[in-house]
Amino acid sequence: MHDTLPYLQNSDFPLIKRNALEILQLNLGYLCNLSCTHCHVNASPKRTELMDEETIDLVFAFALENHIHTFDLTGGAPEMNPHFSYLVTRAMQMGIKIIDRCNLVILEEEGYHDLALFLKDHKVEIVASLPCYLEDNVDKQRGKGTFNHSINALKRLNALGYGQADSDLVLNLVFNPQGASLPPAQQPLEEQYKQHLFDEFGIVFNQLFALTNLPIQRFGSTLISHGEFENYIELLRANYQASNLGNLMCRNTLSIDWQGFVYDCDFNQMLKLPLGENKDKTHISTLRAELKNQAINTLAHCYGCTAGQGSSCGGALQAT
Repeated sequence: MHDTLPYLQNSDFPLIKRNALEILQLNLGYLCNLSCTHCHVNASPKRTELMDEETIDLVFAFALENHIHTFDLTGGAPEMNPHFSYLVTRAMQMGIKIIDRCNLVILEEEGYHDLALFLKDHKVEIVASLPCYLEDNVDKQRGKGTFNHSINALKRLNALGYGQADSDLVLNLVFNPQGASLPPAQQPLEEQYKQHLFDEFGIVFNQLFALTNLPIQRFGSTLISHGEFENYIELLRANYQASNLGNLMCRNTLSIDWQGFVYDCDFNQMLKLPLGENKDKTHISTLRAELKNQAINTLAHCYGCTAGQGSSCGGALQAT
């Protein structure tokens, strides 16, 4: 796989600084039941990196000390971490909101059939990846059969109350472009998703998040192999919108990897860029400095979050 970091170094991205810290995004490991082409983590069933219970306890200690209100769980497939239920249960007891970034297919895998009910019982907010509402496109991006498994998982979640108008169980979906293009306007696309999924399968959900593919790890390597990397960076740069800077998730979120090292965002974690202006990696056990007003470590990939309508783990940054 190609290393994308050297292609991102020459960046004139503007200086941005942190606001007050509110959210911890925990990468519970790179193990996943899928190997999606758009994955910026290079997750797969062959990965072995998983956050251990000792590191999870360090995260809880940091969260308590810094009044964190939300854990945003990602991976890989975060549910495949053996300590997933421990983390979710303890967070619920502490009043910390949990967001689970779920690939849906995991809910249909052997050994995980009780997972959907567990998420419901702990009122976990689900952000589920469904990169298209058409079977051929999803299977091309994620693997044969993944679309039907995803539809079955969504039906199960709906039956439990997720995404229903009269329920507090939140189910959001995530769209990713098929290749080296910006996502379309989020609101019209959400309406198309809702119409198609309801008409064809009776499925409902709360919101759609349209995410831009970042040119790092597996997706970035594919761009390099196809000779498209520079053109994609120029596309992102040409569509840069300064108005997106104030809403970037790195302003109030800290990313923590499976070993407990901290980064400005999940993408920086994949590039192994140290937190802020630090020259060395920082571990959650030693992080004591006030983060507010600290500079955020940026390179050319940051244009991906600020292009067009903007992109974050919560979808578009501007109304469209």
